[in-house]
Amino acid sequence: MNKNFVLCASLFMSLLTASGQNVSSHKSPNLIIILADDLGYADVGFNGCQDIPTPNIDKIAAQGVKFTNAYVSYAVCGPSRAGLMTGRYQDRFGFGRNPLFAPNDPEMGLPLSEETLAAALKKGNYKSVALGKWHLGAHESLRPLKRGFDDFYGFLTGGHQYFPELWTLKDEYEVKSQFDAYKTKLLRNNSRVEETEYLTDALSREVVNYIDKYKDEPFFIYLAYNAPHGPLQATQKYLDRFKSVEDPKRKIYAAMVSAIDDGVGDILNKLDQLGLTDNTIICFLSDNGGPEKHNASNNGILRGGKGELFEGGIHVPFAMKWPKKIPEGMVYEKPVISLDIFATIIAQSTIPIKTKNILDGVNLMPYLAGQNTGVPHDYLFWRKFDQHNYASRSANGDKIFVKDNTVNFFNLNQDISENHDLLESNAPKADTLKAYYNNWNSKMKDPIFLGLGSDKAYDENHPNRYIKQH
Repeated sequence: MNKNFVLCASLFMSLLTASGQNVSSHKSPNLIIILADDLGYADVGFNGCQDIPTPNIDKIAAQGVKFTNAYVSYAVCGPSRAGLMTGRYQDRFGFGRNPLFAPNDPEMGLPLSEETLAAALKKGNYKSVALGKWHLGAHESLRPLKRGFDDFYGFLTGGHQYFPELWTLKDEYEVKSQFDAYKTKLLRNNSRVEETEYLTDALSREVVNYIDKYKDEPFFIYLAYNAPHGPLQATQKYLDRFKSVEDPKRKIYAAMVSAIDDGVGDILNKLDQLGLTDNTIICFLSDNGGPEKHNASNNGILRGGKGELFEGGIHVPFAMKWPKKIPEGMVYEKPVISLDIFATIIAQSTIPIKTKNILDGVNLMPYLAGQNTGVPHDYLFWRKFDQHNYASRSANGDKIFVKDNTVNFFNLNQDISENHDLLESNAPKADTLKAYYNNWNSKMKDPIFLGLGSDKAYDENHPNRYIKQH
């Protein structure tokens, strides 16, 4: 090779470094999704929390955008994650229930007809890592490595014990009942591991290691903390931060949230250390609203909580940052939904990516940059098939909540707490929302599997779901 060429190339790289530019900024942006589990809307500082400091989570909002009207596509874990991972309403493909832990059932989870965000990003030469809670299927064909991810460190079921000494089951085939799966040893890819750290700390450690591993190529990291989902368990290190909190349940919950915040700080520090901050999109959100009575979470002024289609179940804390692309301290008030994350990152790839399926989410960047002054979504929809319960809201704040044909109408701009039913004076608006919902619903599928709450009926038809198949 010509020595002068090598010298010039070296000089060019040196000048880039000296001028503070990151060579990696010329590649597709990295994406890190940090998903909390059952976090209350008012339990982060950027939404006004007073008793649980979250300085690192708050940095994401302070250095980027806070969404005040951000939603997930379902009010409980599994379906919400299916929507997030596909960029599509999960009812389009029959994921309308919380899946059971069924390692012998290839139908119990995210259908193979669906393309995950990891699988789509692979077309753009991304490396993808899933960490923590999966809950999209325990069968071998449905696990992360078969769904586009290059690495996995975590567990397959909907929850987990937090202390390693409680992980007494060596694999899924020692599980004898649904919640036994909370006691399985963690998986690294396809192998069980002996972990020694508190679960939240272990996941934070792993994400830092994977950032280091894939620092030289575009990466997608899906960090699905199971905290602060029950069981309420925290180490003394975190409990000691909340000696002034009198409610014992709230104290443990606060400690669990604080552990997440420490992990977010580790991530931000690692990105800074490696010079990756400017070219990394970070999204922080919860998978659904907080179940206030169960884990002492706080949804603030929002009505209801996890499992409900009132705002407390689906309206979540959501912040996103991408330095130099999203203005610092931005507040965006138009409705967005977790489905938008998929479409947003796909649109930023330097290698064009054609998705397998049509997305329901939209690219948020033109809206955040002021290039599009319209609304990302004219209408948003939610359905709880088994409960004959649905909701729809418009961009102008009108919302209907329907259960067993009883209709409530609210205007969220005037009454975010959904205290005042305005149906009597707004029947035509309610009819319009119902018509849009019915049109949407006509394109959805009935649930394709039985879920939590139907364990007994499922077991009658699948008596060997926990027995190893040869």
